[in-house]
Amino acid sequence: MKVLLVNGGPHKDGCVNTALEEVAKELNHNEIETEIFWIGIKPIAGCIACKNCAKTGKCVFDDVVNEFVEKAKEADGFIFGSPVHYAGATGAITSFMDRVFYSASQAGKIDRFLFKPAATVISARRAGTTATYDQLNKYFGITQMPIISSRYWNMVHGGTPEEVKKDEEGMQTMRILGRNMAYFLHCIEAGKEKGIQQPEQEKVHFTNFIR
Repeated sequence: MKVLLVNGGPHKDGCVNTALEEVAKELNHNEIETEIFWIGIKPIAGCIACKNCAKTGKCVFDDVVNEFVEKAKEADGFIFGSPVHYAGATGAITSFMDRVFYSASQAGKIDRFLFKPAATVISARRAGTTATYDQLNKYFGITQMPIISSRYWNMVHGGTPEEVKKDEEGMQTMRILGRNMAYFLHCIEAGKEKGIQQPEQEKVHFTNFIR
């Protein structure tokens, strides 16, 4: 089993990565393979709703988004990390996740996320963590992905990786998140061995508010 951890921060070895590495250590300890995927610092365009993904199977902007969606088919769980910028997620991770989930849905690749557990990890110097946490969890709620929690909201505080490591409660929260994610993945595996099937999917009905 494998978990993809997404570093949505502008610094590859920054505060978000420090938190994700703590989660990954616990996952590895519980026999879960991990990979930290950094979205990088190149511009990530927002979704333009061109629906090219529905025709070709991938986003028209052939960048890190398409690379990630391909990797997603190998993963059994996901953790998306973001620093706080102006009390919300970064523009880069927002554009990234908009396009990841939209293109996967339109291209018929939503099974790469469907029923796979997911979690959010937030890093901030001081405030804006819970607003960012709520923002990113919405992607999972609309994709039928079980949301994994910890004993506190999944966040760390600090202006540098060294300061994050001193956030004892935050780092403990990351370790508990890793254990909880591993537990859930092992439960899914045990269910498969017992022959438990995923819920049947209904045809989706779209209803606009204005008709």
